[in-house]
Amino acid sequence: MKTAVTKRGQTVIPAPLRKKYGINQNTWLQWLDTGEGIKVEPIPRDVITALRGMGKGKKLVERIIKERKFDAERE
Repeated sequence: MKTAVTKRGQTVIPAPLRKKYGINQNTWLQWLDTGEGIKVEPIPRDVITALRGMGKGKKLVERIIKERKFDAERE
């Protein structure tokens, strides 16, 4: 998908992407310079809800215990 940028620096987000990512007139977007290009991400209204479940299946408790043991051995 391609869009043009106006002389005021505005562009249009294609409708399929707006629908897929739930972007509407009240959505804020975060523009990230990756050094290789630009990444645009919608900022969720409720960040806590958006982050819920991200660590599922990653055995975080085991990782924390392992890190704590490692830190204790270093002291």
